[in-house]
Amino acid sequence: MTINTESDVSTGTGASADEGLDAAPFAGDTSPFGAAASQASTFEPLDEIHDRILWLSTSIIHHANRVRPNRSGLKVGGHQASCASIASIMTALWFHELRAEDRVSIKPHASPVWHAINYLFGELDEADMTSLRAFGGLQSYPSRTKDPVPADYSTGSVGIGATAPIWGSIARRYVDSSLKPIGLGRQYSLVGDAELDEGAVWEAVIDPDVKHLGEIVWIVDLNRQSLDRVIPDIAAGRIEAMFDAAGWQVITVKFGRLLENLFAGPGGPELRQRILTMSNPEYQRLLRCSAAELRERLPGDGEDAAILRDLVGGLDDATLTDAIRNLGGHDIEALLDAFARIDDSKPTAVIAYTIKGFGLPSSGHPQNHSALISDEEYAALARRSNQDTQAPWTRFDQDSAAGRIIDASAKRLARPEFPPVAETELPRDLERAHKGTSSSQAALGRVLMDLSRQSPETARRVVTVSPDVSSTTNLGGWVNKVGVWSSEAGRNWFADDAETILQWNESAQGQHMELGIAETNLVGLLGELGATWSRWGEPLFPIGVMYDPFVNRALEPWMFGMYAGGQSILVGTPSGVSLAPEGGAHQSITTPSTGMEVPGLVTYEPAFAQDVEWTLLHSLTRLGRPDGESAYLRLSTRAVDQSLADVPTDSVARQRRREQVIAGGFRLRATKRPRVQLVGMGAMMTEVLAAADRLDAMGVDADVVCVTSPGLLYRALRASQGSRRSGSAAVAAGPATGPGSEWILDQVFPAERAVPMVTVLDGHPHTLSFLATINKVDHVALGVSSFGQSGDIDDVYRYHGIDTDSIVYAALDASRS
Repeated sequence: MTINTESDVSTGTGASADEGLDAAPFAGDTSPFGAAASQASTFEPLDEIHDRILWLSTSIIHHANRVRPNRSGLKVGGHQASCASIASIMTALWFHELRAEDRVSIKPHASPVWHAINYLFGELDEADMTSLRAFGGLQSYPSRTKDPVPADYSTGSVGIGATAPIWGSIARRYVDSSLKPIGLGRQYSLVGDAELDEGAVWEAVIDPDVKHLGEIVWIVDLNRQSLDRVIPDIAAGRIEAMFDAAGWQVITVKFGRLLENLFAGPGGPELRQRILTMSNPEYQRLLRCSAAELRERLPGDGEDAAILRDLVGGLDDATLTDAIRNLGGHDIEALLDAFARIDDSKPTAVIAYTIKGFGLPSSGHPQNHSALISDEEYAALARRSNQDTQAPWTRFDQDSAAGRIIDASAKRLARPEFPPVAETELPRDLERAHKGTSSSQAALGRVLMDLSRQSPETARRVVTVSPDVSSTTNLGGWVNKVGVWSSEAGRNWFADDAETILQWNESAQGQHMELGIAETNLVGLLGELGATWSRWGEPLFPIGVMYDPFVNRALEPWMFGMYAGGQSILVGTPSGVSLAPEGGAHQSITTPSTGMEVPGLVTYEPAFAQDVEWTLLHSLTRLGRPDGESAYLRLSTRAVDQSLADVPTDSVARQRRREQVIAGGFRLRATKRPRVQLVGMGAMMTEVLAAADRLDAMGVDADVVCVTSPGLLYRALRASQGSRRSGSAAVAAGPATGPGSEWILDQVFPAERAVPMVTVLDGHPHTLSFLATINKVDHVALGVSSFGQSGDIDDVYRYHGIDTDSIVYAALDASRS
């Protein structure tokens, strides 16, 4: 993936030279805008909307905690101070700046502000406003799939929601260039400053291609407080410099118009310097001071103290207390001026200085993160806001200035419908004869190539993503055929180099994207590519490839993408201790059970190339649809004799095998009177079949089962136990594995053939242990439960007790039980 734009030159401000003002204010009983609002009547309707949003968001949380009956006694929670911190920014965005084509990722704790905005737009009713964090009600954090008004991006897992618009921007550009015109629009992230502690944020910010995404705008809510404390040395200037160094435009909104006016008068430069240079905790403490205390504390004891005493002595109490709280992130005029300076040729970071709890009694308190205002404080807020605590859900009169702005904003933000494209039949079987010796990883590249030849319409929607491992994961042929996606064509300087095997041909029609070595970025992009079906009616079939040892590193952001409706396929390869010479650092152990534990995900670990083909094709059919799900394929570099698969030649029998493979497993050998059943998965089938041969030579009949998906077999078991009647959602799945999917258990583990069982896999043995409960048989579980060693496969398998000898020993012991 390469992204190009016409210009890298920004007319923005760059990183600020100021390093101070590391604080966050307290408003007490003061109106959120106070004296500052009267200086700009043009912005009074927006200020009124802000005040109403502050009231509504506070009321949503207050009702959930102090009015709605609490049957369990558990804290409901909410974040009134965090909402107050960003309410001004969201007011300026939704009621002035945003356009229909824009998308916004909202900081998780600001969800009540977003619900309040939707209420003012008439998209929620009063019953919704009383349902925050109730079952089936307004979600704790903005959700694309669970809220009555879907969010643009699900947020809640810190750092992941912030970066989602970056990957959403790329997905949007890809659809626009490859499938149909859908336009661009800005992609906003509303980010709390504490969220910048997440390393995933900076992995995305510094990706080389991101600096070309001019539609990206991050607005940092810089309130300089974390959950437990005032941050003593947040070094805001360093944050600005980091964005600037990554090629972003940086715009800082530090002070409001009241303070700026004071700075321009007598003593103003000294006041500015005093505020900028005081420590963050000292400034934070000033926010909880009365006017009298401010006159004593604010001048300090420096050389300018006398000048500052004269300045504050000439201010009335209201102006003084308003001034110390007058930061740019709460001044709508200052915010709109900053938004007007955004240069769309490069991504932009707007650093907005704010106050956690602005306008609430908890403002500036070091522990206000989860604090709730009392009933008495809520009543005082109602009086200041001209609201009624008994009827808190008031909207504006449509004929008022604020009402007209809200109506105009709702019309401006109305989005066009993108009807889904007509579904087409996807191929189920490419009918390749898989022969010779090959690995499941090598089969991946061949299947993609076959798909591009036999079903170009399907292949046109496939987009592959990798973190600089395309060639080592057998995607080279596919990349050479389909090219690399770029918003503009790029020259391949090695096209005439005969020794260059992997050709890097860039164009807007390419279908491969490559990021740096950052798995979090890769799965973030996968999630957004997998959500295009719900955004613009154009499904994509995204396939990400990474080394299996790093799947767990990527699991949380990938899982969050699934929660948000992004459906994709992740291929982990190479995997397990079968990657023997690489040693313990590169040998994955726990990944086989991933698909059993993650909702909306099916795991396949195919042993044979034919199984790779069938499971991959089936996984494609489950993408880009309301009832769809993601898939994880765990592949190996170990070469396997493909004749061991014994794929039926009869068309009906072949079809039955395919159905079993995609449903979770198949019986590979059936003896007349089995004494033991060997159940293997993935690369271990070579050893399992060799053990069966040796047992047969000893007169011990052993049935052999090849598991392709432990997760699907577990779903089938749960379905057979009637878990659906208990309301469990754990068995939800697609047509091949949904209601009635227990048929696969009757096919593979029939009760009449129940004998002691030995399970073996290149991963943790617990993954297959549940299989023994199907018919309640004795069981020996073989697998990998310790860190690996370097060596060849025979040595490493013997070390972990998964070699042929170990399987034979376990089978003999089990058969005598």
